[in-house]
Amino acid sequence: MIEASFLTKQYGDISALSDVSFTCREGEIFGIIGHNGAGKTTLLKILSGLILPTSGSLLINNVDLISDPIQIRSRIGYLPEESRLYETMLVPDYLSFFGEIYGLDKTTINARADLLLAQLSLQPDEKRLGNLSKGMKRKVAIARSLIHDPSILIYDEPGSGLDPMTTRFIIEYLKQLRTEGKTIILSAHNLAQVEEICDHIMILKRGKVVVYGTMPELREQFGSIRYEIWYIYPDEIIPEIIAEQNGNLWISVAYSIEELNEMTSSITNRGGTVERIESKYPSLEEILVKIGK
Repeated sequence: MIEASFLTKQYGDISALSDVSFTCREGEIFGIIGHNGAGKTTLLKILSGLILPTSGSLLINNVDLISDPIQIRSRIGYLPEESRLYETMLVPDYLSFFGEIYGLDKTTINARADLLLAQLSLQPDEKRLGNLSKGMKRKVAIARSLIHDPSILIYDEPGSGLDPMTTRFIIEYLKQLRTEGKTIILSAHNLAQVEEICDHIMILKRGKVVVYGTMPELREQFGSIRYEIWYIYPDEIIPEIIAEQNGNLWISVAYSIEELNEMTSSITNRGGTVERIESKYPSLEEILVKIGK
């Protein structure tokens, strides 16, 4: 479990983080989002032990990361937004290098590297890192973050700049890691993916926590359900309610059950046919836009 209490980070007179508190449970995916400059990367660097907060406390499995960072760092796998690799090295040598840094023996390193390359569908074919595609480089960086089998993963934009297929692969791989008991903290600009895979989400604004909770809790706080009515009207009739046309179908939106019943009655009374009704909840993107105003 990760317990952050009143984390604050000052750079001179500039406050990057201010009294950030949250709890991340073991074996969950925890999303940190916000507009540019919200403090996401600063927080991730503090969580990974790369920088220290100006004040506050941070416990990881009841160990104080601030006072005892060495013990915790061996349990953390960190993936920065940019995959900066040693581009003249071969992939096995690169993974061996980091495995040795973590004190692993050669047999363990080889076994872990083979497993990770297989899981990530990586076939470097004796290519040097500088000759790999961007997607393959990102996979190598992920493998490097996992070579020492950490229990906690801190990922900054894991799908940054990748094509949709590679990004989807990485998202599915993160889901797999969660089933293996890994605790994952990530930041990503693709809010649909955050919404899909995160158990809890925290939104930062100017270094402060605006909201923290599950997606249902966020929807409850910042939005309400709406109903899209898809229907057909005879050609000579124009809908009397606000509607948009999509092919041969009209679409109207209701914001309550009462309004939904009124609209469907009006549609059928005027000769229309309701094809389907879809329940829509506010997306994470819509929530973030609302918070940003």
